[in-house]
This record gives sequence, structure tokens and C-alpha cells, in this order.
Amino acid sequence: MVIYDLNDTIAAISTPVGESGIGIVRINGKDALAIADKMFVSKDGNKPSDFKTYTTHYGWIVSSCKPQAASRKPEIKNMQPEACSLKQEIIDEVILTVMRAPRSYTKEDIVEINCHGGIVALRRVLELVLENGARLAEPGEFTKRAFLNGRIDLTQAEAVLDIIRAKTQSSLKIGLEQLKGGLSAKINKIRKVLLDILSVLEANIDFPEEDTGSVNLKGIIEQLNNIDKELKAILENARYGRILREGISAVICGRPNVGKSSLLNALLKQERSIVTSIPGTTRDTIEEVIDIKGIPIRIVDTAGIIEPKDLVEKKAIQRSKKCIDLADLVILLFDGSQRLTQEDNSLISRLKEKTILAVINKIDLKQKVERNKIFKIFQGVIEISAKKLKNINLLEDSIAKLLYNGKVTAPAETTLISNLRHIEAIKKAQGFIKQAANSSDKGLSLEFITVDIKDALLYLDGILGRRFSEDLLDKIFSEFCIGK
Repeated sequence: MVIYDLNDTIAAISTPVGESGIGIVRINGKDALAIADKMFVSKDGNKPSDFKTYTTHYGWIVSSCKPQAASRKPEIKNMQPEACSLKQEIIDEVILTVMRAPRSYTKEDIVEINCHGGIVALRRVLELVLENGARLAEPGEFTKRAFLNGRIDLTQAEAVLDIIRAKTQSSLKIGLEQLKGGLSAKINKIRKVLLDILSVLEANIDFPEEDTGSVNLKGIIEQLNNIDKELKAILENARYGRILREGISAVICGRPNVGKSSLLNALLKQERSIVTSIPGTTRDTIEEVIDIKGIPIRIVDTAGIIEPKDLVEKKAIQRSKKCIDLADLVILLFDGSQRLTQEDNSLISRLKEKTILAVINKIDLKQKVERNKIFKIFQGVIEISAKKLKNINLLEDSIAKLLYNGKVTAPAETTLISNLRHIEAIKKAQGFIKQAANSSDKGLSLEFITVDIKDALLYLDGILGRRFSEDLLDKIFSEFCIGK
């Protein structure tokens, strides 16, 4: 468990480290403005603690700065501030933004210093912030404070990480929908119905002699069955959401010189692999991430599976076989201009337990391959020319349909979940809802129904973060970068 004081003022670099036009140092907490006062000299001479919220100001970050008694307003000569009575070092020319509590990302005071994006300037500004009283933020601590301060719930906090890690427009859309509260609204709606049912049941259990009205058990069971259907619908689309969030691994395999590298280049729409007419040009696996119909696909071009002639070939083939074994999808490539060989047949036999998409390449050449045999073994065979970029779009469509079980897009108005923690909690909640609905059929008393509903609520509350452990929070937020 990470132990630190959430009342501390924290700081971190919130942009990727490297060379860029802008880099941001973020300060958050009760002393954020006071720390900025010690470091920032504005062009107009005003202090950050006097700035209005949601305003930006031009100036300089300086060290050893103490304002003169008469005035803090600098005289600008050649863009250099002269506001300090002591010698000072100018660290960077910056834009400073103030966001005051409670209307900020964390509901605490935030100061963001927009520096030049070089690593030296950013680190020096951060060092100065820490020297003036802040501590370095833990991974995800800014978002953790937003959650603990009630600005967002736990599903929205996790959505922030999904947005940062999104590899396609579709995965970004899922994260944004969750950040807006789409999943939270669905869960809260279900919670309200369960709480209403629970209040009726407990009133009749606790005060049977009072005139609380008879329990409409049939109506309650109907409500529970409707909730069961809602949770089931969410879970049915979980696989779709997981694919969009995490992607899949796909391997292009085949014997040497069937066009594996040409196909990788065609899918990437750039020259990534070396292509020659010499068999065995690819001596190692080449991996890239591509976006096919919104699916992030980690695609690997492998060395041809042959009898190795030397140690290098042996190592390359071993690595290719390992990639094939671990792949979610195997794109098995055949050379349409050549008859099937023993190597082709060996691959067909070896891969029969895998999810395979068979592809006949080089249809721009005279065809000699035994097409009838390939079509008999595999369903949905695609015929392409990787060199001429013919039918590549059909291959992409086939990959998407294969992964989505025939559906290329999610149904309208569907709540997509992609987080394994959410999926498991909803499965547990659905199990208790089913159990509660079946209790009346088994002749069980109302107490049994209330216990199952309470257990279901525990798991739904866990999704939203209404109930949590420090260990769970540490696990979730440790996956964040330090600046978020």
C-alpha cells in the first residue's frame, strides 16, 4: 500500500518527456499558488495568487526571486525581467495558467506552467517547484484526488487511463463515453431500482404488523428479471469492448516468398518490410500496430517456416513459431502463382487448432494454386494482390467481421465495457440478481431475496467506487503516468 499525505501539494511533468513545442509542469494543492508566487514573474508584475481562475499569464520562471519593497513590476529589457533585488537565474519563458478550487480537475487549486518542451527546461522548473515546497506526485495521484474529492467516480477515473492509452478512434470513443458517465448512469439507474425494491422488502420484514402494504412479489420478480436482461446485454458486448480497448495479435505466416512482407506493407500503407524475390529475405519477426475498422491489431510479419540452413534461420523460425502459437488470429498466406507445396500442407496441418483467415496472394499473376482444395479446407478465403494493393479492403473487412462475430459496428445505444474489473463485477451482480429472482419459485422467504439484492449492490457499488479498498485504488492508479 502506498502511504502519502493527500493534503500535500504535489507536482509533476504532465507531458511526455522529449523535445516538443510545449511541456507542462502541473502543481496541485493548497500551496500551489504560494509556490507559484515564489517562482513566477509576470509581465504585468502581478502575483499568481492575485490571478483570477481560468486565466493565463505570460512571464518567466526564475530562481532566487524576491520582489523589491516598492514594486514587483519588472522593467522589461530585451525580454528579461528585472523584478528582483537579488541575483536571479531565468529558467524559462512561460505561460502560467491558474485554476482555482473547487472548479478544477481535482477540485483543488491547480497551477499549470507551460514551458518550452525541452527536457532540461522542464526538469529545472519541476526541481524549482519541489524546492519551494511541493512533493513529486505519485502515479495517477492527480486523478486519484479527483476521485476522492468526488469530482468523478471510479469508472470515470479508469476511463482517463483508457483515453490516454487509446490506439484507435473506436477505443478513444469508448473511453470518452465512460468519462462522460455513460456506464455510471446505467449502473446508477439499476442501483436505484434495486434500492427501491430493497426498501419495500425490508419494511415488510422489519414491521410485519404495520400497515406497509402487501408486497407485490410478482412485480418485484419482473423488475429483477428486467435488470438481469440489462446486465446480460452489457456483458454480451463486453467482448466487443475488450477488442476495441486492447486489440488483438495477428500473425502473417506462410512458406518463404508467398508475399508476407508485401502484405504487411500493404496493410500498413508504407514500406516497413524489405521485399525481394529472394526466398528468406525476412530473417526475423517484424511487429507493428495497425488500425483495421477501429480495431488495434498488433500484426507480425514472420520468417518463412522452412528447414533452417543455419543458426540464424533456426532462431528466426523458432521465434516465428512462438508468435504463431500466441496469436489470436493467423493470416495464412498462399502463393496463387505456384502449386501447393509440402511446406504449405505442413502449415495447414500445424495450424488447424488456430483461428485462421486463409488468403491467396498474387492474383495478378497466372494462377496455378489448387484453389478448390484451399476453399474446401477454409471458409471465407480472400484473394488479393499485395503488390498491386488489390482487394486489401476486402481482407480488412474479413478481419473485422471475424473478430466481431459478423458485426462490424456495435449496436446503437449500447453501453460498452472493456475493463476486466467491471466485467467481473457485473457477472457477480447478475448472478445474485438471478438468484433473487428465482427465490420465490423455490418458496424462500423475503429475507433471502434481500440478501441477494444487497450482495448485487455491493458489486455495483464496487464498480462506481462507492465501496473500495486502498489496495484496489493503489492497483488502479499505479498504472497511470505520474503527470496524470
